[in-house]
Amino acid sequence: MGEFGLIARLRDRIAARQPAALGTPGAPAVPSLLLGIGDDCAVWRWGTLTQFATTDTMVEAVHFSLQTTGWRDLGWKALAVNLSDIAAMGGVPDYALITLGLPPDTEVEDIDALYEGLADCANAGRTLLAGGDIVAAPHLFITVALMGHASLTVAYPNNTLLRSAAQPGDAVAVTGTVGLSAAGMALLTAGQEWAPAVDAHRRPQPRLELGRLALEAGVRCAMDVSDGLVADLGKLCQASGVAATLRLPEVPVHPELAVRFPDRWQRLALTGGEDYELLLVAPAEVLQAIAERSNVPVTLIGVIGAGTAGSVTVLDNHGNPVETGSGGWDHLA
Repeated sequence: MGEFGLIARLRDRIAARQPAALGTPGAPAVPSLLLGIGDDCAVWRWGTLTQFATTDTMVEAVHFSLQTTGWRDLGWKALAVNLSDIAAMGGVPDYALITLGLPPDTEVEDIDALYEGLADCANAGRTLLAGGDIVAAPHLFITVALMGHASLTVAYPNNTLLRSAAQPGDAVAVTGTVGLSAAGMALLTAGQEWAPAVDAHRRPQPRLELGRLALEAGVRCAMDVSDGLVADLGKLCQASGVAATLRLPEVPVHPELAVRFPDRWQRLALTGGEDYELLLVAPAEVLQAIAERSNVPVTLIGVIGAGTAGSVTVLDNHGNPVETGSGGWDHLA
C-alpha cells in the first residue's frame, strides 16, 4: 500500500466517521476547521485568525545516523522540516512542542547540543520552543509539533497557499536548487565531504520569507519539496486534478553536481528529496515578478496541463520524455 496509500485510506476512514476532520463544508462538529488531511498543514479559523499546525518525526536509522549527523545539526533539521511546512502555506510560525524518545544510554551533553540546534533554528525562524514530552524508547527519535498563523497582510480566504489551487496554463517554479541534500547524504554515507551538499543535508533553510512573498504577490498554490521534486509535484497535481510537464534543462542544480555525480545527478535532482525548497504554481508573469524581488533564486521549470491528475512528465533538452522511475521517498514502500 505504501505511505501515501495508507494516508489516503486513513483520510477516507476518518471522513466516514468525522467529516469535520477534513474541513468538509457543512460538517457540524468543528465548523472552524478549514483543511485537514492532504496538505502541508492543517488549517483552521480562530476568530479572525487563520492558524496552521504541522508535525514531523525523525527516527534514528530511518531519517538520520549519529555517525553522519551531529546532535546540534539534528536539532536544527528536526525543526527546519516543520518550518518548511509553514513556509509552504505562506505562513508565520509561532510555537513548537518537542517530544523526545531517548534510549537509556543517551548522554545529557548530547541533549544539550540537540537543544542548541533547536534554538538556533527557532531563533532564525522567529519561533518559540514552548514545551513537549520526554519518553524512554529503544531507538532515538524526535517529534516536532509546530503551530503558526497566516500572514496578516493578505485577507481571508486568500491567505493560505494550497496544493489544490493549480490551474491548467499555470507555470511551475522551484526555489533554490534541488539535489544537493540527497548528494550530501550519499557522500556522508560513503565517508566523503563536499560542503555545499553536506550543509544542504544537515541544515536545510526553510523558505519562510519567500513563502510569504509569494502569497502577497498573488500565488495561491505551493508545497515544499521533501520527498523529491517529481514525487511532490505529482502530489500537488493530484490534489489539484491536473498534470504537469517539467523541462529538465531548466531544473536548477548546483553547477558542480553533474561533475561530482555524472551518472546520477539527474536522479538526485528529480527524486532525491529533502531539499525543503518550495514549489510555486501561478501564472508565469506572477512567478517572474517574484523571481525579480526574491533574494533566493526562483526558477521557472515547467507548466501545468489538463492531463491525467497527478501525472508529471519530464522532458530533456530535445523534448523527449525522461524516465524517472517511481522516485521520491515513501516510508512504507
